[in-house]
Amino acid sequence: MSSGHRLRDVEQHHPLLDGEEAAGGSSAGETERLWFIQDGCGMVCAFITWFLVLYADFVVTFVMLLPSKSFWYAVVNGVVFNCLAVLALASHLRTMLTDPGAVPKGNATKKYMESLNLKPGEVIYKCPKCCSIKPERAHHCSICKRCIRKMDHHCPWVNNCVGENNQRFFVLFTMYIAMISTHALALSGYQFVTCVKVQWSECSDFSPPVTVMLMIFLCLEGLLFLTFTAVMFGTQVHSICNDQTEIERLKNEKPTWERQVRWEGMRSVFGGQPSLLWINPFAGLRLHRLFATRSRKAGAEFSV
Repeated sequence: MSSGHRLRDVEQHHPLLDGEEAAGGSSAGETERLWFIQDGCGMVCAFITWFLVLYADFVVTFVMLLPSKSFWYAVVNGVVFNCLAVLALASHLRTMLTDPGAVPKGNATKKYMESLNLKPGEVIYKCPKCCSIKPERAHHCSICKRCIRKMDHHCPWVNNCVGENNQRFFVLFTMYIAMISTHALALSGYQFVTCVKVQWSECSDFSPPVTVMLMIFLCLEGLLFLTFTAVMFGTQVHSICNDQTEIERLKNEKPTWERQVRWEGMRSVFGGQPSLLWINPFAGLRLHRLFATRSRKAGAEFSV
């Protein structure tokens, strides 16, 4: 590196590089690899998330709908609830297994910095924790042990950071969880009224005490999930429309980038013009590419 260039070790982010340069041209390949964070707390939280969604599906299907005397009521609600549950779990998997925008480790080498063709006196910033050149709007995650482009926050419930490449799936996850929570609460209310009318006889294949216990727990779960995911969904949409991540808002960072607000921000995250693909967590999934490259391990995460 020429003497006219300066390299600073910083933890706070005042970048002069954009995401493409700092990624070293590897972002396209990494986003198509299977990504998984080996964090004990995150894996437990992800397991609990799946368990609670499957529990809700069990109660709705086997306690409420199958014993129903109305065929079409059971079919319509069963199809809607299970489709939403599949979409929620698929969104969770895509959020958890997608590289959120990790900057390659150790790319702050003399050879790479010379390849950037920096102007004399231009300052670039290196993360002292993962030894990588920090792109614009990147922050270091102590759990992922990587710098993440446009990092919003690290969410243990999806066992991953929410960043540039997986924010769309996180938004879909919160939306679908809020929807199935609302649906479950509505079905529970109707079921309680129906069971009280028939004095809890013939309203379920389970005994009345078991039915009451299962439904009360489902209502508590639904209220908790609905509150949490509705708030997170609103926060995420607000952040996207204002082109400001949660970390940038908390640190009160002044934007040095050209902001993409409202629909421009939504299009940058979800891709293209508004369409059904925006709410499809399976869009863009290439299973043959996910497992085409050999596996490798690197600290707290591994990629395939």
